[in-house]
Amino acid sequence: MTAVEDRRLSPYTGWTRGHWTALADRLLAAAGRYRSPAGARIDLPGPASRNGRVSDGLEGFARTFLLAGFRVAGEGGADPGGLLEQYARGLAAGTDPASPEAWPRPDELGQSKVEAASIALVLQLTRPWLWDRLDDRVRDRVVAWLATVVGQPYPPINWVWFRIVVESFLREAGGPWSAADVEEDLAVHASLRRPGGWLSDGDERAYDHYTGWALHLYPLLWTHLFDVTGSLCPGSLRHQWAADLRDYLDDAMRLVGSDGSPLLQGRSLVYRFAAAAPFWVGALTGTSHLSPGLTRRVAGGMVRHFAGAAEQDGLLTLGWQHAWPAMRQAYSGPGSPYWAAKGMLGLALPANHPVWTDVEEPLPIETGDVARVVAAPGWLVSGRRRDGIALVVNHGTDHACPGDQRADSPLYARIGYSTATFPLASVPDNTVVVLDADGRASHRAGFSTCYATELPGGVLAAASQGRVRWVDTAGDDSPDHGSGRGGPVVPGPLLTVASVVRRGVEVRLARLDSAEGAVRSLRLSGWPVAGDTPPATRSGAEVSATAETPGLRSTLRNLRGFTIADVTVEAGTSPLGEWAAVPSLATEGAPAPGTVLAAVVILDRGGPDDPDPALTVAADGRGGHHVTLTWPDGVTAEAALPAPE
Repeated sequence: MTAVEDRRLSPYTGWTRGHWTALADRLLAAAGRYRSPAGARIDLPGPASRNGRVSDGLEGFARTFLLAGFRVAGEGGADPGGLLEQYARGLAAGTDPASPEAWPRPDELGQSKVEAASIALVLQLTRPWLWDRLDDRVRDRVVAWLATVVGQPYPPINWVWFRIVVESFLREAGGPWSAADVEEDLAVHASLRRPGGWLSDGDERAYDHYTGWALHLYPLLWTHLFDVTGSLCPGSLRHQWAADLRDYLDDAMRLVGSDGSPLLQGRSLVYRFAAAAPFWVGALTGTSHLSPGLTRRVAGGMVRHFAGAAEQDGLLTLGWQHAWPAMRQAYSGPGSPYWAAKGMLGLALPANHPVWTDVEEPLPIETGDVARVVAAPGWLVSGRRRDGIALVVNHGTDHACPGDQRADSPLYARIGYSTATFPLASVPDNTVVVLDADGRASHRAGFSTCYATELPGGVLAAASQGRVRWVDTAGDDSPDHGSGRGGPVVPGPLLTVASVVRRGVEVRLARLDSAEGAVRSLRLSGWPVAGDTPPATRSGAEVSATAETPGLRSTLRNLRGFTIADVTVEAGTSPLGEWAAVPSLATEGAPAPGTVLAAVVILDRGGPDDPDPALTVAADGRGGHHVTLTWPDGVTAEAALPAPE
């Protein structure tokens, strides 16, 4: 970086717009080294996706085209590096059926439907400087290639916006389009709306970053960039979307750690700082209630958090802070990480915009502790200023529907996610599981959410309940799109789990409600910590377990019913460090049905231990329980473990 930090203008990140433009230029220059001879593909190094190298090359073109478009638009069309000229060459070759670099059409390959939307979006954004200057023959070929989306089937998830964007561009370019397609897709979007401005990416409980970087991004960009007023998009619909975005951003800014990390939860995490996109779309379209300084703080924190990921050669790889291929999913190719460009949408705003000239303002976690219930995903959001770690305790998200019989997806169905930990596939962290006679851990996906609420004194509480199962997933080689894998199922007992959270510390409660299956014991696991050296571990007679890396500590302490403490250490299972460790507590033998177990679950950065609350348990007469927690400072909270339904 050649830009000099400005701690007066940006007291939290030090970054100015010059840092953003320097990073964008570096990313584009590095990717440009892999441009194909005719410019239609950017063939980046790395393992191919399931769609193949040609599709991956189109993906590299389209996603870096996003960044180039934002960069030029923010300069009012000034393009001294000739970015648009390079992409114009690629448009000409990629849409020419006779070219050796011809792109697969959207009616031939599903992934082309995704990339077509990025191309159409940038063509609209940069219209005076690119589209209007293209040769008529090239324009005709681009229209013909894009027009193959019309009438095509799209899955009823965030993908519907890809067709809306492409057909809206076609409409304004004089090409074919279908009002029926747009109407159908808008109906799908409406079906995905949930309380509090959240959207689920499909009919399952699929809450993740797609809510922000897709389902909030495209609707308002659509109304901002395209002439869709009137029958296509009544004003009331735009107002609704704007209100949804405002509500969502009020939650989303509390899901960012003070170090700028977004929540490590959900699929497609290789897109990294794309999580900043909804903050920028609010600023770009004038629909956000966040101040310009806070917008830059949250977006800049995320982008700066990952700046080092491209430091060695300027390329964004499949990984997190560095290359970690295990994070890729079946649809991930070498060009996939460049959807991170969405998080640099702010570059489309000129240098004199208040988001670049106002002083940065602190994140909520930098001014005090965070405690919030987010109803749609069933999350208790918590964070402490002293740690700067944002975390969620999850009783509503599993990328499944109630009653689903598949295995848990580590990225969705765990009880806890944070900005400092990564869910492990090999060791079930942040779970309450039933172990069968062979020591196999049960799965909880398909559970029912009982409640998620805020109690007096800033205490949060939530509970979920469902019949667990053991699933043999060995024969399931289906593409990984977020859901858990399926296979032969052995039914297990009904399990109720509740969480009570105060000042960032969870008390986790569990109760077996039946005795089906050969149950060896019940095990509760804590937060996974990772580092470059083996974590320090402690477990002992007090029935507590701790795993600690430099700057991060995971602790479990028994409050009721657990008799065994342990820490599992593994290598090569986390993108956050070579070594990872997970503490756990377990029962000696199967607990009797109806027995309430409890443990304190802590993730922090070290320091003095928080005092544990006293706990009393009372049956409510209907097969349920009321648990009263009393902290040493006198705060009391009562939570329910509901009776089985």
